[in-house]
Amino acid sequence: MSTENTDKEILENEVEATNQLDENQQDISNIHLDNEEELTSEQKMEAELTNERDKFLRLFAEFENYKRRTSKERIELFKTANQEVLQAILPVLDDFDRAIIEISKSEDQLLLKGVELIHEKLKSTLVSKGLEEVEVRAGDAFNADYAEAITQIPAPNDKLKGKIVDVLEKGYKLGDKIIRFPKVVIGQ
Repeated sequence: MSTENTDKEILENEVEATNQLDENQQDISNIHLDNEEELTSEQKMEAELTNERDKFLRLFAEFENYKRRTSKERIELFKTANQEVLQAILPVLDDFDRAIIEISKSEDQLLLKGVELIHEKLKSTLVSKGLEEVEVRAGDAFNADYAEAITQIPAPNDKLKGKIVDVLEKGYKLGDKIIRFPKVVIGQ
């Protein structure tokens, strides 16, 4: 919202400055047309100075807008620079989750502990790069802005009608932007 307001204010300021400069140039043109023969050298110099000042103000305003625009684009780029890499690593993180579930069914506790250590290291590295899990659990109300419904099944009880029955795949966000929506099953 604040970015839109800032852009609006910048645009309004540009329009106002342009209108004011246009009026000044019309005044100068009128002076040139009406009194070209009567202008003294001092008046000519003053008109040229006003004209150059107007050019400078336009150029300065244009440069300030360019600086604001590029800094905003740079900030957005830094926020989402890792997005593609993180999206490519998410299936590996999912495989680790599935592997831990399957290994926990076995008797080998050393193998489970080793895989959990690697899994935690990967998760902590991704979190340090800005990745966060989208918190969606069974029993939560379904919100299409934060989750993707894969299918609907008959609700096991009346409390789960229109709510999430199961989470099939975790969702993740990078900063405020969701880069993968959680895939859920909804009760009907």
